[in-house]
Amino acid sequence: MAIVNTQPAAAGYVPAVAGKGGSGGAGALIGRLIPWIFVVLFLLFVLAFLVAPTLVLVVQSFIGDHGFTLSYMAGLLDFQYRIAFENSILLAVASAFVGLVFGGLLAYAILQPGAPPFLRSMTTSFSAVAANFAGVPLAFAFISTLGSLGFITVLLKHVGIDIYSMGFSLYSITGLTITFAYFQIPLMLIIITPAIEALRSQWREASDGLGASSWQYWRLVGLPILFPSLLAAFLLLFGSAFSAFATPYALTDGNIALVTIDISNVLSGNVMSDPQVGAALSTGMILVMAVVLIIYSLVARRAARWRK
Repeated sequence: MAIVNTQPAAAGYVPAVAGKGGSGGAGALIGRLIPWIFVVLFLLFVLAFLVAPTLVLVVQSFIGDHGFTLSYMAGLLDFQYRIAFENSILLAVASAFVGLVFGGLLAYAILQPGAPPFLRSMTTSFSAVAANFAGVPLAFAFISTLGSLGFITVLLKHVGIDIYSMGFSLYSITGLTITFAYFQIPLMLIIITPAIEALRSQWREASDGLGASSWQYWRLVGLPILFPSLLAAFLLLFGSAFSAFATPYALTDGNIALVTIDISNVLSGNVMSDPQVGAALSTGMILVMAVVLIIYSLVARRAARWRK
C-alpha cells in the first residue's frame, strides 16, 4: 500500500528530488576534471618539447666519448665561438633597443587623445602582420630595398648619395639591426600598448595640477610605472633577436659569426659534424638567456618596491 503524506508543506519548503543514478554528481565531477585534463596535456607538451630537449642538450654538452668532460664547454672560449657570442649579444641588444625606443614612441603617439581613430587600427593591424614577417622573405625584401643594387640604394645614387661608399652595408651587424627593426618595432608596439593604456589619466591631471612639466611627469611617474613592462618587452625583443637564424643566414649567407649560424654549421656538416659542440653552443645560449632573466627579475623586483 502506498503511503501518502497529507501534511501541508511548510512555507518555503521544496521537496528534494533524488537524482537518478547520481548522474548530476558525475556530470559535475567531469566538468571539474576537463580543465585539469587540458592542463596536464599542456604540461606534457612542455615537458616533451621544451624541458626534455633542454636537458638532453645540457647533458650532451658534458658527455664525450670517454664519459664526463668539460672540453666542449671550455671550447666556447675559443676565438671563433667567443666572437659569435659577442656578435649575437651585440645584435640582440642593438635591435632590442631600437625596437624599444621607436616602438614605444609609436605606441604612445597613436594612443594620444587627439590621434585619429583609424590611425590606431591601421597601425596595430600592420604591426600584427609585420611582427611575424621574418626569415627568408624579410631578407629578400631588404636585399631588394637596401642591398647594393636595391631600389632605394640606386635611387640615392641618382641624387648623389652612395651609402655603400660611405661605409654602410646591409650585410653587417648594422644592416642586420636595421632589418630586425622591421619586426622588432611592431612587436614592441603590440607588447607595450596595454601598459601605456593602463596609465591613469588622474595621475597626469594631478601632476599638471601640482605644476609639474611633461618631462617631470614621465621621469617621476610615467616611466617608473612602465619600467617593469619596458624591461619585460626589452627581454622579449632581446630573445627574439638572439635566437634568430633564418633572416641573418639568408641575408649574409653565414658570413657573419653568430651563435645560431655556428650551431647550424657544426650540425649540418658544412664545416664539421660535431653534435657535442652544437649542444655546448646551445647550452651557452641558454645560459645567456638565464642571466638576462635573473637580471630582469632583480631589477623588476627593485622597481616594484615603491608601489607597495
